[in-house]
Amino acid sequence: MTAPQRRRAITFILVTLTLDAMGIGLILPVMPDLIREVEGGTLGRAALWGGILATTFAVMQFIFGPILGSLSDRYGRRSVLLISLLVMTVDYLVMAVAGSIWLLFLTRVIGGITAATQSTAAAFIADISKPEEKSANFGLIGAAFGVGFVLGPVIGGLLGELGTRAPFYAAAALGALNLVFGYYVLPETVTDSIRRPFLWRRANPFGAFRALSQLDGLRRLIFLVFLYEFAFIVYPATWAYFTKEAFGWSPGMVGASLALFGIGIAIVQGALIRPALKRFGERGTIIYGIAFNFTAFVLLTIITTGWVALAFIPITALGAVVTPALQGLMSQRAGDDQQGELQGVIASAKSIAMIFSPLVMTQLFWMFTNDTGLYFPGAAFALSAAIMIVCMITFLGRPQPAS
Repeated sequence: MTAPQRRRAITFILVTLTLDAMGIGLILPVMPDLIREVEGGTLGRAALWGGILATTFAVMQFIFGPILGSLSDRYGRRSVLLISLLVMTVDYLVMAVAGSIWLLFLTRVIGGITAATQSTAAAFIADISKPEEKSANFGLIGAAFGVGFVLGPVIGGLLGELGTRAPFYAAAALGALNLVFGYYVLPETVTDSIRRPFLWRRANPFGAFRALSQLDGLRRLIFLVFLYEFAFIVYPATWAYFTKEAFGWSPGMVGASLALFGIGIAIVQGALIRPALKRFGERGTIIYGIAFNFTAFVLLTIITTGWVALAFIPITALGAVVTPALQGLMSQRAGDDQQGELQGVIASAKSIAMIFSPLVMTQLFWMFTNDTGLYFPGAAFALSAAIMIVCMITFLGRPQPAS
């Protein structure tokens, strides 16, 4: 692969991941109003349905992350990515016309399957990266998500002021354009030397986990991925409801706040991750990130003024160094023919967190804002702070081999 081909291919991968993040960001500002539009009821009830839809999305990611990752190990990254992108584009169009909560539910099923290609995209990055480059290059994946969280909420918030359906038409158009771009620029990185037969016993999440957990230290690191994601999901799960309840923010304001958060993530994972890894290494970077996230979650539970929360949002992104450092640490311990499988297992660990975290976080929000006598909108952030303590104990529980 020539240098220009490599740059174009990486651009497509990053744009694809940006669109995945945009899909989340597009939905968040309008989700409370969209659910109430098709289902009715209170804001608390809308939050419960939001948790159910997010969990459905995550169940599909959990099931199909290793499947698509293993399929890409066998048939190549290109075909898996392009087909999934086509289906994702159609899914957005269906969401744009959905008139019932059950049709929204169906679109989250399909959307979860197409979003499971994150593991394939990460495997592509691993294919073209030297071992010492992997953590930093995985930071580009995080930066792409950060850009998506900037563009998604901005587009979703602005178009949400025009109507709850407009953001989905925009996402479908962007998906179609990227599909055409990928068709012409994306090469295949899976060669016969690293191609691995597709086996159902390894493609399912549990079989893949059993196979990979035998590698040095991976079981504990995968569990850490689950814990960290469970806590971090408090943002997409409750932010729109929390800020509307605590500060009275509109969809546009919610979108602006998420855009600030995305800018912070893009800067941290696209630029700051490299000097952090150089100075602290993967181990020190992970410790720093966990500690910073704990501090951010605690502060969000006690902030009572909207403008203070808005000013603090970009700072919270400084803890986003954990995920790329963890991915790089694990990728270095897996073989070249296991990268798709490994990224699929990582995606499944994240998806397990996404299955349970939105339900827990939205239930906490509902319980502490539903006239039960104890009013505490930030209860979910307090839980996330406690989980960060468990993350630190898990990571430091045993001596960590040098990376």
